[in-house]
Amino acid sequence: MIDIKIEKKLYGSSGDMSLTVDLLIEEGEFVALTGQSGSGKTTLLRVLAGLEEADAKIKVGNKIWQDSKETLSVQKREIGFVFQDYALFTNMSVEENLLYVNKDKNLAKYLLELTELENLKNRLPNMLSGGQKQRVSLCRAFMNRPKLLLMDEPLSALDLNMRNKLQSEILTLHKEFNTTTIMVSHDPSEIYRLANRVLVMNHGEIIDDGTPKSVLLETNGSQKFSFEGELLDIVKVDVIYIAIVSIGQQIVEVVVSKEEIKSLTINKKVRISTKAFTPSIV
Repeated sequence: MIDIKIEKKLYGSSGDMSLTVDLLIEEGEFVALTGQSGSGKTTLLRVLAGLEEADAKIKVGNKIWQDSKETLSVQKREIGFVFQDYALFTNMSVEENLLYVNKDKNLAKYLLELTELENLKNRLPNMLSGGQKQRVSLCRAFMNRPKLLLMDEPLSALDLNMRNKLQSEILTLHKEFNTTTIMVSHDPSEIYRLANRVLVMNHGEIIDDGTPKSVLLETNGSQKFSFEGELLDIVKVDVIYIAIVSIGQQIVEVVVSKEEIKSLTINKKVRISTKAFTPSIV
């Protein structure tokens, strides 16, 4: 069990706010952390990792990582951290990047084989693709067999095929090492595929906590589907109006009425839903 209680003042573009978290996470859970930018997701990860100060009590199993009396250093917390920017040592080979964390060559070999990087172990990071660098970063995070794996949008810069491949590898490693994982993500398909629990943050607080199905497939009344996206444009074609909406990796068109247009704003989030065969947009 991981017991997390955090209080921290944050100063963002939308004004001052307080990061207030009181959370219990079961051992072995895969938790997706989502919500608007600036809601405190990355700060929460950094406090858990010991990279940022806060008024916090963090207990992992029977071990106190942080309370009012003591704070374990980053090195003593049994964590793995996967960043967006890979954070690899550019002057070290793939294998050397792993062995820098832990000198266990057998573990490094196993991880490289599992992620199909064995043939690239002597290459420097600048000789790797983005997907290969992220796999090295993932392997390195598992070199100390972490009790807690923290990932901050690790796949956001990769193309769809590479994201799908790495999602499979992340899930394999999560289960293989029986680690507890917290991953920041804005990708609904990624969250649904990987996580067994979703936490939604807004303005420093957790406002929703449930299974991917209950959180991501939330609908109202008798609606058969409901998707959230960004309204890119509204165009008039002959006598009808069409809303252009970005949903995930796709652009969709929705016919809207003159009355609906009055409540819509370009570049704002909208929800598209349907009760039967007639979509509505709000």
